[in-house]
Amino acid sequence: MLTDTLMAAAISNDPPVAEAEDGGSLRVRTVWISDLHLGTPGCQAKALLEFLREVECEQLFLVGDIVDGWQLRRSWYWPQAHNDVVQKLLRKARKGCRVIYVPGNHDEFARKYLQHSFGGIEVAHEWIHETADGRKLWVTHGDLFDGVIQHAKWLAYLGDSAYEFTLKLNRHLNSLRARLGLPYWSLSKYLKLKVKRAVSFIGEFEEALAREARKRGVQGVVCGHIHHAELRDIDGILYANDGDWVESLTALVEHADGHLEILDWAERQRVQAADAQAAVAAAMRAPA
Repeated sequence: MLTDTLMAAAISNDPPVAEAEDGGSLRVRTVWISDLHLGTPGCQAKALLEFLREVECEQLFLVGDIVDGWQLRRSWYWPQAHNDVVQKLLRKARKGCRVIYVPGNHDEFARKYLQHSFGGIEVAHEWIHETADGRKLWVTHGDLFDGVIQHAKWLAYLGDSAYEFTLKLNRHLNSLRARLGLPYWSLSKYLKLKVKRAVSFIGEFEEALAREARKRGVQGVVCGHIHHAELRDIDGILYANDGDWVESLTALVEHADGHLEILDWAERQRVQAADAQAAVAAAMRAPA
């Protein structure tokens, strides 16, 4: 039932909200995004739409947890902005961008549709991407290397509920910060980086993915899952995590020469807001 409803939303003819024509200011070869968690109040859909409007790419990878089936089974939540994101992704596929969807644990229902295409979006278990400079990167969500997901799924569900509660607190906190003129700040991200066990888990996860990439004979791995954007070398293997669109608002991009970069969209928004305020202040100080 959940799968049928989401597929119907994906192929809906309902038009997205008004937006500029394609031709964004950010042009790259490849984009990786993951952990959008569409279907949850924590999804930063409006910021994601801004990013998708700005970026133009040849290939777009959706690296899992795009739709949060766990949350939707508990309580249905699908506002217009979330449908607009789906429609924008479909539009990119129609306009010639190759869109590849690698499902994760929260959208594991999509794994029943491997090797199928929906509206031009290809569904795959994993992928090997070759960069412009010839490196081969293994693309996977990463949940298969999370011991909690694989061996104690009930604990993962419990943790997911606690995480959703933290995000709810975070929304109220940021609503207050916005009224005070302060930028977005992630409580859950702060707590994860302060808890020693969580930091240890992140390190072990990264090393496990790097070891598996080495076994597969590739030069690097691109993943998501842990909501922690990272781009670093682990014993000669490139580890790249594109982050998420709940806490971090980050994406991984490949430039025309093969160079990889993590884009922090929240930081970009903060810089743009600060520049706009500075411009207004300068205009007010200028003599008449």
